[in-house]
Amino acid sequence: MDIDAWVWWLIGAVGLGIPLVLTAMPEFGMLSAGAIAGAVTAALGPGVVAQVVVFAVVSVALIAVVRPIAARHRDGRPQYVTNVDALRGRQAVVLERVDGNGGRIKLAGEVWSARALDADQSFEPGQQVDVVEIDGATAVVM
Repeated sequence: MDIDAWVWWLIGAVGLGIPLVLTAMPEFGMLSAGAIAGAVTAALGPGVVAQVVVFAVVSVALIAVVRPIAARHRDGRPQYVTNVDALRGRQAVVLERVDGNGGRIKLAGEVWSARALDADQSFEPGQQVDVVEIDGATAVVM
């Protein structure tokens, strides 16, 4: 049984596609696309040297062009802060006197337990304070 060269290239393309799926490394997809280009070249008739050259050129070109674009998109995504990380740096209003021992503030529409960052400092109701950190269910303010 004599199998044409383009079939071997397609088998190689599938073989390179399997690690792409298993490892999510896009480089394997680019090599697989190069193997498909090699299969097309083999179907058109040129020799093995031309097929390998086309495979190499297409694979390297895809890696050289697509990887930097993908990296730029990956790094350019905005980083969203959520949960208690989103509350740091926000302002709150004191509801009950806040000192080193405790108190109450209104933060992001909710009532929170709070304590002053500096134990000697105190804040009276109505004052604006800045949230420095969240310690458990207590906002540390200054």
